[in-house]
Amino acid sequence: MTLTETSSDQTNPSLVEGASEVPAVGDRQDPETATEVQPEPATEEINTDTQDEEATDIVEEPGSLFQAVGVITGKLNLTEEGNTITIGKNTYPLYWIPKKQRVFNALKLEVKNTGEYTQRLVVYPKILHFPKKEQPHQIAFQLVGFDKGRKEEGISRELEDMEFKLCGLWQFIPVCPTPCISVFKNFKESRLEYIKQAEPAKKVKFMKASHIPVFWKDAPVKPFRFNPKAEGDQGRPAFVEIKAKFMPSRGTFGFVALLGIPQEKAPKFLKASKQDKATVMAANRERAKAEKFKGNKPGKPPSEKKLNKPIPKKQENT
Repeated sequence: MTLTETSSDQTNPSLVEGASEVPAVGDRQDPETATEVQPEPATEEINTDTQDEEATDIVEEPGSLFQAVGVITGKLNLTEEGNTITIGKNTYPLYWIPKKQRVFNALKLEVKNTGEYTQRLVVYPKILHFPKKEQPHQIAFQLVGFDKGRKEEGISRELEDMEFKLCGLWQFIPVCPTPCISVFKNFKESRLEYIKQAEPAKKVKFMKASHIPVFWKDAPVKPFRFNPKAEGDQGRPAFVEIKAKFMPSRGTFGFVALLGIPQEKAPKFLKASKQDKATVMAANRERAKAEKFKGNKPGKPPSEKKLNKPIPKKQENT
Protein backbone atom coordinates (compact mmCIF):
# COMPACT_ATOMS: atom_id res chain seq x y z
CA MET A 1 0.00 0.00 0.00
CA THR A 2 1.28 3.44 -0.83
CA LEU A 3 0.22 6.37 1.26
CA THR A 4 1.11 9.83 0.08
CA GLU A 5 -0.30 13.31 0.27
CA THR A 6 0.99 16.36 -1.49
CA SER A 7 -1.12 19.20 -0.18
CA SER A 8 0.87 21.41 2.20
CA ASP A 9 -0.66 23.07 5.20
CA GLN A 10 2.35 24.97 6.18
CA THR A 11 1.48 28.55 6.42
CA ASN A 12 -0.25 30.54 9.07
CA PRO A 13 -1.64 34.01 9.84
CA SER A 14 -4.70 36.05 10.07
CA LEU A 15 -4.27 38.71 7.47
CA VAL A 16 -5.08 37.88 3.92
CA GLU A 17 -2.15 38.97 1.79
CA GLY A 18 -3.33 39.58 -1.69
CA ALA A 19 -6.59 41.09 -0.63
CA SER A 20 -7.15 43.73 1.98
CA GLU A 21 -6.32 43.24 5.64
CA VAL A 22 -8.89 41.14 7.44
CA PRO A 23 -10.12 42.60 10.74
CA ALA A 24 -8.90 40.53 13.67
CA VAL A 25 -11.72 38.72 15.38
CA GLY A 26 -10.51 36.56 17.71
CA ASP A 27 -4.29 30.90 14.53
CA ARG A 28 0.41 27.43 8.30
CA GLN A 29 1.54 27.88 8.13
CA ASP A 30 2.99 31.09 8.74
CA PRO A 31 3.21 34.13 6.62
CA GLU A 32 5.26 37.16 6.43
CA THR A 33 6.84 39.50 3.99
CA ALA A 34 8.90 42.33 5.36
CA THR A 35 10.58 41.10 8.46
CA GLU A 36 10.21 42.28 11.99
CA VAL A 37 10.79 39.86 14.83
CA GLN A 38 8.03 39.21 17.28
CA PRO A 39 9.93 38.03 20.39
CA GLU A 40 8.48 34.77 21.61
CA PRO A 41 9.57 32.12 24.13
CA ALA A 42 12.71 30.24 23.12
CA THR A 43 10.67 27.08 22.86
CA GLU A 44 8.53 28.57 20.13
CA GLU A 45 9.32 29.02 16.49
CA ILE A 46 9.98 32.70 15.76
CA ASN A 47 7.64 34.45 13.37
CA THR A 48 8.72 37.37 11.21
CA ASP A 49 6.18 39.89 10.02
CA THR A 50 5.23 41.70 6.88
CA GLN A 51 4.43 45.36 6.81
CA ASP A 52 0.92 46.28 7.82
CA GLU A 53 -0.07 47.53 4.39
CA GLU A 54 -2.81 46.32 2.14
CA ALA A 55 -1.22 43.95 -0.31
CA THR A 56 -3.40 44.98 -3.19
CA ASP A 57 -0.71 44.07 -5.70
CA ILE A 58 -0.63 40.39 -4.71
CA VAL A 59 -2.82 38.16 -6.85
CA GLU A 60 -3.20 34.44 -7.03
CA GLU A 61 -1.51 32.82 -10.02
CA PRO A 62 -3.12 29.61 -11.32
CA GLY A 63 -1.22 26.63 -10.02
CA SER A 64 0.95 28.63 -7.61
CA LEU A 65 0.65 27.73 -3.93
CA PHE A 66 2.70 28.06 -0.80
CA GLN A 67 4.12 24.61 -0.19
CA ALA A 68 6.93 22.73 1.54
CA VAL A 69 6.86 18.97 1.14
CA GLY A 70 9.48 16.35 0.39
CA VAL A 71 10.74 12.79 0.60
CA ILE A 72 13.22 11.40 3.11
CA THR A 73 14.55 7.91 3.71
CA GLY A 74 15.90 6.92 7.09
CA LYS A 75 15.80 4.48 9.98
CA LEU A 76 12.79 4.81 12.24
CA ASN A 77 12.83 4.60 16.01
CA LEU A 78 9.23 4.33 17.22
CA THR A 79 8.79 4.36 21.00
CA GLU A 80 6.26 5.52 23.57
CA GLU A 81 8.71 8.23 24.65
CA GLY A 82 8.86 9.71 21.15
CA ASN A 83 9.49 8.92 17.51
CA THR A 84 12.58 9.81 15.50
CA ILE A 85 14.15 9.15 12.11
CA THR A 86 17.90 8.78 11.63
CA ILE A 87 19.38 10.01 8.37
CA GLY A 88 23.09 9.31 8.11
CA LYS A 89 24.62 10.38 11.42
CA ASN A 90 21.78 12.70 12.39
CA THR A 91 18.52 11.96 14.19
CA TYR A 92 15.40 14.11 13.87
CA PRO A 93 12.05 14.20 15.68
CA LEU A 94 9.21 12.68 13.66
CA TYR A 95 5.63 13.51 14.52
CA TRP A 96 2.16 13.66 13.00
CA ILE A 97 -1.06 15.55 13.50
CA PRO A 98 -4.22 13.78 14.71
CA LYS A 99 -5.77 13.53 11.26
CA LYS A 100 -2.68 11.56 10.18
CA GLN A 101 -3.06 8.97 12.94
CA ARG A 102 -4.25 6.43 10.36
CA VAL A 103 -1.10 6.96 8.30
CA PHE A 104 1.14 6.58 11.34
CA ASN A 105 -0.65 3.39 12.39
CA ALA A 106 -0.18 1.99 8.87
CA LEU A 107 3.52 2.87 9.04
CA LYS A 108 3.91 1.07 12.37
CA LEU A 109 2.11 -1.96 10.96
CA GLU A 110 4.40 -1.94 7.91
CA VAL A 111 7.47 -1.94 10.17
CA LYS A 112 6.03 -4.70 12.35
CA ASN A 113 5.08 -6.95 9.42
CA THR A 114 8.30 -6.53 7.47
CA GLY A 115 10.82 -5.91 10.23
CA GLU A 116 12.18 -3.12 8.03
CA TYR A 117 12.85 0.05 9.99
CA THR A 118 14.32 1.96 7.06
CA GLN A 119 11.38 3.62 5.34
CA ARG A 120 10.74 6.20 2.62
CA LEU A 121 8.48 8.94 3.97
CA VAL A 122 6.65 11.92 2.55
CA VAL A 123 7.00 14.74 5.07
CA TYR A 124 6.64 18.43 5.79
CA PRO A 125 9.85 20.04 7.10
CA LYS A 126 9.43 21.79 10.44
CA ILE A 127 12.07 24.38 11.34
CA LEU A 128 12.39 25.78 14.85
CA HIS A 129 14.21 29.13 15.02
CA PHE A 130 15.35 30.77 18.26
CA PRO A 131 15.54 34.42 19.34
CA LYS A 132 19.34 34.44 19.41
CA LYS A 133 20.76 34.39 15.89
CA GLU A 134 23.85 32.49 17.04
CA GLN A 135 21.68 29.66 18.36
CA PRO A 136 21.25 27.19 15.47
CA HIS A 137 17.79 26.27 14.30
CA GLN A 138 16.40 22.78 14.83
CA ILE A 139 14.82 20.53 12.23
CA ALA A 140 11.97 18.06 12.61
CA PHE A 141 9.64 16.33 10.17
CA GLN A 142 5.88 15.93 10.13
CA LEU A 143 4.60 12.68 8.64
CA VAL A 144 2.35 13.00 5.60
CA GLY A 145 2.61 9.52 4.08
CA PHE A 146 4.98 6.72 3.10
CA ASP A 147 5.56 4.25 0.33
CA LYS A 148 7.40 1.00 -0.24
CA GLY A 149 9.79 2.35 -2.81
CA ARG A 150 7.41 2.04 -5.75
CA LYS A 151 7.16 5.81 -6.19
CA GLU A 152 3.73 5.50 -7.73
CA GLU A 153 1.92 8.63 -6.64
CA GLY A 154 2.28 12.41 -6.47
CA ILE A 155 5.26 13.87 -4.65
CA SER A 156 6.64 10.40 -3.96
CA ARG A 157 6.99 9.95 -7.71
CA GLU A 158 8.13 13.51 -8.52
CA LEU A 159 10.98 13.73 -6.02
CA GLU A 160 14.06 11.65 -5.28
CA ASP A 161 15.16 10.85 -1.74
CA MET A 162 15.99 13.98 0.29
CA GLU A 163 14.41 16.27 -2.31
CA PHE A 164 11.80 18.87 -1.38
CA LYS A 165 9.44 21.13 -3.24
CA LEU A 166 9.65 24.57 -1.64
CA CYS A 167 7.35 27.40 -2.71
CA GLY A 168 7.27 30.64 -0.78
CA LEU A 169 8.71 34.10 -0.17
CA TRP A 170 12.48 34.38 -0.69
CA GLN A 171 13.80 36.54 2.17
CA PHE A 172 16.02 37.00 5.19
CA ILE A 173 14.49 36.75 8.63
CA PRO A 174 16.14 38.40 11.66
CA VAL A 175 16.83 35.19 13.56
CA CYS A 176 18.60 33.26 10.78
CA PRO A 177 21.86 34.17 8.97
CA THR A 178 20.86 32.03 5.99
CA PRO A 179 18.12 33.35 3.66
CA CYS A 180 14.86 31.44 3.92
CA ILE A 181 11.90 30.45 1.83
CA SER A 182 8.96 31.46 4.02
CA VAL A 183 5.95 29.22 3.57
CA PHE A 184 2.65 30.72 4.65
CA LYS A 185 -0.86 29.36 4.99
CA ASN A 186 -2.63 29.40 1.64
CA PHE A 187 -5.81 31.47 1.61
CA LYS A 188 -9.15 29.65 1.67
CA GLU A 189 -12.55 31.04 2.52
CA SER A 190 -13.12 28.21 5.01
CA ARG A 191 -9.89 29.11 6.81
CA LEU A 192 -10.89 32.76 6.89
CA GLU A 193 -14.19 31.85 8.54
CA TYR A 194 -12.33 29.81 11.16
CA ILE A 195 -9.94 32.67 11.86
CA LYS A 196 -12.78 35.15 12.36
CA GLN A 197 -14.19 33.00 15.15
CA ALA A 198 -10.99 31.71 16.79
CA GLU A 199 -9.38 33.21 19.86
CA PRO A 200 -6.00 34.99 19.35
CA ALA A 201 -3.81 32.10 20.57
CA LYS A 202 -5.42 29.63 18.17
CA LYS A 203 -5.33 32.11 15.30
CA VAL A 204 -1.64 32.83 15.73
CA LYS A 205 -0.78 29.14 16.01
CA PHE A 206 -2.89 28.24 12.99
CA MET A 207 -1.29 30.91 10.82
CA LYS A 208 2.27 30.31 11.92
CA ALA A 209 4.66 30.36 8.98
CA SER A 210 7.59 28.05 8.31
CA HIS A 211 10.94 29.63 7.41
CA ILE A 212 13.17 27.13 5.63
CA PRO A 213 16.88 28.05 5.29
CA VAL A 214 18.16 27.50 1.75
CA PHE A 215 21.62 27.79 0.19
CA TRP A 216 21.02 29.21 -3.28
CA LYS A 217 24.27 30.64 -4.64
CA ASP A 218 23.18 32.03 -8.02
CA ALA A 219 19.55 32.85 -7.33
CA PRO A 220 17.96 34.89 -10.16
CA VAL A 221 16.51 37.25 -7.54
CA LYS A 222 18.10 38.45 -4.32
CA PRO A 223 16.51 37.42 -1.02
CA PHE A 224 14.54 40.34 0.38
CA ARG A 225 15.96 41.98 3.50
CA PHE A 226 13.73 44.36 5.42
CA ASN A 227 15.41 47.33 7.08
CA PRO A 228 13.27 48.63 9.98
CA LYS A 229 15.21 51.92 9.99
CA ALA A 230 14.77 52.66 6.30
CA GLU A 231 12.05 54.96 5.06
CA GLY A 232 9.86 54.59 2.02
CA ASP A 233 8.81 51.55 0.05
CA GLN A 234 11.42 48.80 0.29
CA GLY A 235 9.64 46.48 -2.08
CA ARG A 236 8.58 42.92 -1.36
CA PRO A 237 10.15 39.46 -1.41
CA ALA A 238 9.76 37.45 -4.58
CA PHE A 239 7.64 34.31 -4.63
CA VAL A 240 9.82 31.39 -5.73
CA GLU A 241 9.19 27.73 -6.54
CA ILE A 242 12.20 25.45 -6.37
CA LYS A 243 13.36 21.90 -5.87
CA ALA A 244 15.88 21.67 -3.04
CA LYS A 245 17.86 18.88 -1.42
CA PHE A 246 18.00 18.37 2.31
CA MET A 247 21.61 18.38 3.53
CA PRO A 248 21.83 16.75 7.00
CA SER A 249 25.52 17.59 7.37
CA ARG A 250 24.77 21.32 7.11
CA GLY A 251 21.34 21.33 8.70
CA THR A 252 19.79 23.14 5.79
CA PHE A 253 18.54 22.79 2.21
CA GLY A 254 20.40 23.36 -1.04
CA PHE A 255 18.98 24.59 -4.35
CA VAL A 256 18.61 21.96 -7.08
CA ALA A 257 16.35 23.41 -9.77
CA LEU A 258 13.76 26.07 -10.55
CA LEU A 259 10.20 24.81 -10.82
CA GLY A 260 8.81 28.13 -12.01
CA ILE A 261 9.83 31.66 -12.85
CA PRO A 262 10.16 33.87 -9.73
CA GLN A 263 7.10 36.08 -9.34
CA GLU A 264 6.77 39.58 -7.96
CA LYS A 265 3.18 38.77 -7.01
CA ALA A 266 2.58 35.93 -4.59
CA PRO A 267 -0.53 33.77 -4.18
CA LYS A 268 -2.97 34.87 -1.50
CA PHE A 269 -1.97 33.81 1.98
CA LEU A 270 -2.95 34.28 5.60
CA LYS A 271 -0.94 36.20 8.15
CA ALA A 272 -1.34 36.77 11.89
CA SER A 273 -1.85 40.39 12.83
CA LYS A 274 0.64 42.13 15.10
CA GLN A 275 -2.18 42.87 17.50
CA ASP A 276 -3.02 39.19 17.93
CA LYS A 277 0.66 38.29 18.30
CA ALA A 278 1.11 40.97 20.96
CA THR A 279 -1.97 39.68 22.82
CA VAL A 280 -0.64 36.12 22.81
CA MET A 281 2.84 37.21 23.90
CA ALA A 282 1.41 39.22 26.80
CA ALA A 283 -0.67 36.22 27.91
CA ASN A 284 2.41 33.98 27.72
CA ARG A 285 4.40 36.39 29.87
CA GLU A 286 1.65 36.54 32.48
CA ARG A 287 1.38 32.76 32.52
CA ALA A 288 5.16 32.44 32.94
CA LYS A 289 5.10 34.88 35.86
CA ALA A 290 2.30 32.92 37.51
CA GLU A 291 4.17 29.64 37.11
CA LYS A 292 7.34 31.18 38.50
CA PHE A 293 5.48 32.53 41.53
CA LYS A 294 3.80 29.17 42.08
CA GLY A 295 7.20 27.49 42.15
CA ASN A 296 8.45 29.75 44.97
CA LYS A 297 11.69 30.64 43.24
CA PRO A 298 14.37 32.57 45.21
CA GLY A 299 13.11 36.02 46.06
CA LYS A 300 9.47 34.96 45.98
CA PRO A 301 7.20 34.73 49.05
CA PRO A 302 7.59 31.44 50.95
CA SER A 303 4.82 28.91 50.76
CA GLU A 304 2.14 28.60 53.43
CA LYS A 305 3.64 25.30 54.49
CA LYS A 306 6.95 26.98 55.24
CA LEU A 307 5.25 29.82 57.09
CA ASN A 308 3.38 27.38 59.37
CA LYS A 309 6.41 25.21 60.08
CA PRO A 310 7.06 25.17 63.85
CA ILE A 311 10.19 26.94 64.97
CA PRO A 312 12.43 24.60 66.99
CA LYS A 313 13.08 25.68 70.58
CA LYS A 314 16.56 26.78 71.44
CA GLN A 315 18.27 24.04 73.42
CA GLU A 316 19.39 25.20 76.86
CA ASN A 317 22.85 24.35 78.14
CA THR A 318 22.82 21.91 81.01
